[in-house]
Order: sequence, then C-alpha cells, then structure tokens
Amino acid sequence: MSETILKKVENNVLTITLNRPEKKNAFNAEMIDEWVSALEHAQENDDINVILVTGSGDAFCSGGDVGGMKQDQKPIDNKNKLWKNIHRIPLALKRIDKPVIAAINGPAVGAGLDMALMCDIRTIISNSKVSEGYVKVGLVPGDGGAFFLPQITGESKALELLWTGNFISAEKAYEYGIVNHVYTKENFLQNSIALAEKIAAGPQVAIRMTKRAVRYSRTMELEPALDLISSHYAIIKETDDHNEGIIAFKEKRKPNFKGK
Repeated sequence: MSETILKKVENNVLTITLNRPEKKNAFNAEMIDEWVSALEHAQENDDINVILVTGSGDAFCSGGDVGGMKQDQKPIDNKNKLWKNIHRIPLALKRIDKPVIAAINGPAVGAGLDMALMCDIRTIISNSKVSEGYVKVGLVPGDGGAFFLPQITGESKALELLWTGNFISAEKAYEYGIVNHVYTKENFLQNSIALAEKIAAGPQVAIRMTKRAVRYSRTMELEPALDLISSHYAIIKETDDHNEGIIAFKEKRKPNFKGK
C-alpha cells in the first residue's frame, strides 16, 4: 500500500505532500491519521521551523473521499465521523505555533479548501481554481469553512462562496485575500519553498510568539492583547537572536539567527 502522506525535511522546512493522486488527494481515515501524526511530530521537532503542505499530481485536495462515504449512518455517527476524525486536523493546527504554509498546486474543493484555509499562509498555482463545494452535494461546510473563511474574506463574501459553491480562479482567490501569492506553473513549487525557507531562516522564537499574539488577538480586547505582547517582548529582548539581529544591523550584514 502506498503512503497517503509523503514527508521531507530540508533547510528546516517539513514538506507534507498529500499522496492520493488517483483520487485528487481526497482524504480517507488513513490519510487523516498520518496527517495529524506528521503535524504533531513537527511541533515537537527542533529541526523543523516551518511546515509546507501541498498535493501530489495535479490537485491539492478534493476534500473527503465521497465514494467511500456511507449514506445510511445515524446523525450521531455522522457527527463523530467529523469530530473524532477530520476535526483533529484543525485542532492540531491550532496547537502548532510554527508557521504553516499551504501550497495549493491544483484544485482545492470543499474540505480540501478548508484544509488550506486552516494554514497561516497560502500560495496557489496560477491555473488552479478553488471552491467551497459542500452546497452542491447538499451539505454544510463541516470541516471548518464556516469558521475560517469569514475571517479571511469577511462574512458577506464568505456566505456567497459557501452558498453558491462556485469555483473561483487563482486571481480571484488572491483578490479576496484567500491566498497570499499566485505563482506560475514553472516556478510555483520553487517560490513556495523559497518563502518557507525564508521564514525558516528567521528568528524562530520571535516568529512563533508573533503567531501566538496574532491568533490570540482574535478573541482579546486591546488591553490584554497589549499586556500579552509586552510580556512576549520582554522575553524576546533576552534571546540570542535579538542580540544577533542588533549586531548584524550595526555591522550592516545579514543576521545569522540560531533560533535561540
């Protein structure tokens, strides 16, 4: 049996490749297990600074494997199928304070798009399209789209995309703020990895604390948010990376951060 997830670490970047190309990388239970395991391992591995998720073949992810779905389950079984399986991915990503980049190398549909929206940064290949396609099979966005998409596009645009299930182009996805960069087929993976490696070479304590501060700010008032960031700032001031950054600035050279 082929692996449903491929993993490679290079230059402190873990590349996770969804590997069911014959199914457009639609996920099944095995892929979910391997995906969650890879994410949890990455959080604890000091050799990994950034996680990049992409797909094999010509698709990023077409969502859940519809062909394998049972149609005669009880409501509680359907709920548990999400809660005990697929939902482990957004919950695992919530606990990760390392940067996570989705490199959308082809169509991302339904839960496949949601999996990209859960990441911190998204790049997309220029000839691709994305869709929140749940409504087309009579479903609600059960994998997090109703939570993540409005935070990115705003409520009105998110509802339109969720209610219609329309495919939008890479350019439209960029216009709506769904993706950060649109790259051509020739340089897509190279540029996506270059972005990941640039972040991986930065001051990692500061980068991870910045991610925490941004995430927590969604549910905090201004005063506690400022209190939190002042605590982060006080800690960062004592790191080797901050000291190296100051020295490099004075010497007019590129800093050599060590993640300490």
